[in-house]
Amino acid sequence: MSSRDAIGVFDSGLGGLSAVKEFLHILPNEKIIYFGDTGRVPYGNRSRDTITKYAFQDANFLIKNNVKMVVAACGTVSSVAGDNLEQNLSVPYTGVVNPTAFVAAQKTKNGKIGVIGTSATIGSHSYKLRLEKLCPDYKVYEQSCPLFVPLVENGFICRDDQIVRLVIKRYLSELKESGIDTLILGCTHYPLLREAISDFMGVGVTLVDSGYETAVYSAKILKEQNLLNDDTAPKKPEFYVSDTPDGFESIAGLFLGRNMEHTVTQIDIEQY
Repeated sequence: MSSRDAIGVFDSGLGGLSAVKEFLHILPNEKIIYFGDTGRVPYGNRSRDTITKYAFQDANFLIKNNVKMVVAACGTVSSVAGDNLEQNLSVPYTGVVNPTAFVAAQKTKNGKIGVIGTSATIGSHSYKLRLEKLCPDYKVYEQSCPLFVPLVENGFICRDDQIVRLVIKRYLSELKESGIDTLILGCTHYPLLREAISDFMGVGVTLVDSGYETAVYSAKILKEQNLLNDDTAPKKPEFYVSDTPDGFESIAGLFLGRNMEHTVTQIDIEQY
């Protein structure tokens, strides 16, 4: 099978693997090529110009591998550089903001929607602007959660872990008090904290997973453009990182929810 038939997915680190998990489930006939920029993570505290530069290098690497679609499974990139990528890439592109905001708008009943993400995502107000474009009457409450990513990448995800519960309480208390009924998990790391977040927010708050919604939306785009693969033969995903692959299998297994038996290749992303 040619890599020309693949979907390219990238993230600033390994959080985008939670989106890859959804792609593998929703689009089982598709080959996935994933790049995690582990050498330059995190993007969330970088300048707009730096994030945009990194995003184009990441996308160009995937395009060099002849992918038919590029997906930024990264809330920061989608928020800061998404429009630029969509206008300039030679293949179909999507980030996580538009599909996730659209679903959140469908889910809310009281028009109060919370958004959590990295500092760059929240600072861009990308979800807020998109939601208010869908309906000016929505009340959107934003909260950056900078400690969530290191928690996840160090394996602190258990709903009963006291550290996890304290950090979630610290960040989400005001959102809970605001009366939101829908909460966007605006970073692809955050679904790994879903159970703990749901426990704190309560049953009356619907969580919207940006990785899942982006996979659903990508399937729609590929179908509309007649790019879906109808070959049912098994496809082996390919994984690339920009720093040492040591420990990749254990962390990737955490995100993908299954044992990792795939190799990972380190590349020099600065060449792109």
